[in-house]
Amino acid sequence: MLTKPAWLDKKIKLKDCAQMQQSLRNLRLESVCEQALCPNMGECFARKEATFLILGRNCTRRCSFCNIEKAAPLPVDLNEPEQVAQAVEKLCLKHVVITSVTRDDLADAGAGIFADTVLRIRQRMPQVTIELLIPDFKLSFAALKTVAESNPQIIAHNVETVPSLYALVRPQADYLRSLDVLRMIKKIFPQIKTKSGLMLGLGEKVEEVFAVMQDLRSVGCDFLSIGQYLAPSQKHYPVKDYITPEQFAAYREKGRQLGFLHIESAPYVRSSYMAAEYLS
Repeated sequence: MLTKPAWLDKKIKLKDCAQMQQSLRNLRLESVCEQALCPNMGECFARKEATFLILGRNCTRRCSFCNIEKAAPLPVDLNEPEQVAQAVEKLCLKHVVITSVTRDDLADAGAGIFADTVLRIRQRMPQVTIELLIPDFKLSFAALKTVAESNPQIIAHNVETVPSLYALVRPQADYLRSLDVLRMIKKIFPQIKTKSGLMLGLGEKVEEVFAVMQDLRSVGCDFLSIGQYLAPSQKHYPVKDYITPEQFAAYREKGRQLGFLHIESAPYVRSSYMAAEYLS
């Protein structure tokens, strides 16, 4: 087992999480921060920031890196969009990120709930900027159009890793399909900013990361987050490498050269971390 380097020493401060966790439970909502055991959870919760997890807590896919529950999906809660909107209002959020488990069992893959959530938030808090982090919807044009027509400021879809590792890390996903999701969103609504994210330390090579960055720019992706993968448990895909801060800085510079409008690249960067900064 690899020894964790000194620059990866962030701890989750549970006391900083308590108030936000209680607010979420009172509204019967989930956060991906908790489900994914995000190392930034205490920091974000203390700032009253959270990424809402909709469409239940059970995912229909079995990515080996992810801590989201893999089990039979729960029935869709049609009241969930209004509950999320209430939380956004109660917490006085300025920028909200909404993501979901993958729901391959649903006819629209959950796109309608995403769109309704945006609508309900806008009715209560029209000044809030909204980011949707979506699954691939199996590249359904109808589902992507439904989400795009809700007109959030950002639609994100993470490629997560390099193509050569998909069979091990994302066996039910497809790299080219994920690129096409971003391409299609940009084609349908070019004014919407698109975003993607990469985890490093899974065994990828530097030139593979550069190639993915170029692929993302080729489909018009505006924003990119790059961070260190940390295995949630010994049962998950193991960390193969710890990427140095200097290498993350090199990726950030490469991204700027390629033309990303905003790129975050550092060990503790996650796709929703400091999300509002991408629009500043």
